[in-house]
Amino acid sequence: MLHVLRATGLAVLLAVAGASAVAQQAYPNRPVRLIVPFAPGGFTDVVARILGQKMSVALGQQFIVENKAGAGSTIGSDFVAKAPPDGYTLLMVSSTHVISPWIYSNLPYDPIKSFTVVGKLVDSPYVLLVHPKVPARNVQEFIAAAKAQPGTLHYASSGNGSAQHLMGGLFVAMTGAPLKHVPYRGSSGAANDLVAGVVESSFAGVPNALSQVPQGRLRALAVTTSKRAPQLPDVPTMQEAGVPGYDASVWLALLAPAGTPPDIVRRLNSEIAALMQAPDTRKALLDAGVEPTPSTPQEMSAYMTQELARWGKVVKDANIKLE
Repeated sequence: MLHVLRATGLAVLLAVAGASAVAQQAYPNRPVRLIVPFAPGGFTDVVARILGQKMSVALGQQFIVENKAGAGSTIGSDFVAKAPPDGYTLLMVSSTHVISPWIYSNLPYDPIKSFTVVGKLVDSPYVLLVHPKVPARNVQEFIAAAKAQPGTLHYASSGNGSAQHLMGGLFVAMTGAPLKHVPYRGSSGAANDLVAGVVESSFAGVPNALSQVPQGRLRALAVTTSKRAPQLPDVPTMQEAGVPGYDASVWLALLAPAGTPPDIVRRLNSEIAALMQAPDTRKALLDAGVEPTPSTPQEMSAYMTQELARWGKVVKDANIKLE
């Protein structure tokens, strides 16, 4: 009888272990929604579509990119914060995720506590781009031109509270250049009006520079990071261009709703890390103007907390408010 009980108990344990293994293997067993809280065609959207296509192949289920833009990325972020924590609704965020809380009052979610971090994806500088009608050939001439005619030079961004807005606000605060901010509903609109000469400048992603600068449609004056971008080796850093202490990058990360099971997070993180090492993925991302910098969930969680505090100080020091 004791042998029978032991055998039965062992069978139950094996069945439970087997069910757990099957459950882990089963994810994902239906399409996954990858929410981009920005308009199509922008920096985050481009990377999301590269990652979505690669993840679809790697995991055998479609990763469908959905754009839910508006209010400095808070609409899409709130949608994912309230989604079931089952791994089938994910959020690709940028630095804007930790900027918005300082710009928008009464957010319906907590940028840290409402999400489970899957991991960091990429880093990239922004580029100070100007329309050719602006006579400035470098940053110092651009600052001088802005000061000579206050209020006549504008910088476009993808919206109030966006990373582009903060990059420009930081530049204005550090240089005293009286640039006027012009928010758009997405980076594509800002980029189009910059090329058309409707606005004179923008702090834009490297892909915008790569698609417009070589043809002479725009002029690149500086990158925002402390080291030059490999895709734009001839463009100086902001510090090299005479703005000491200016150092800012934009990053992208993948989040899930708070409470997402750890085994799903580990699966996603490990697949992303493997994809980022693959030469074809790496090339696609570098061609898109970003550098793969995957991390563990724990590393990105700590970094996001640091970035939340850092950008809060920038918003306060630069006196950035919604227009």
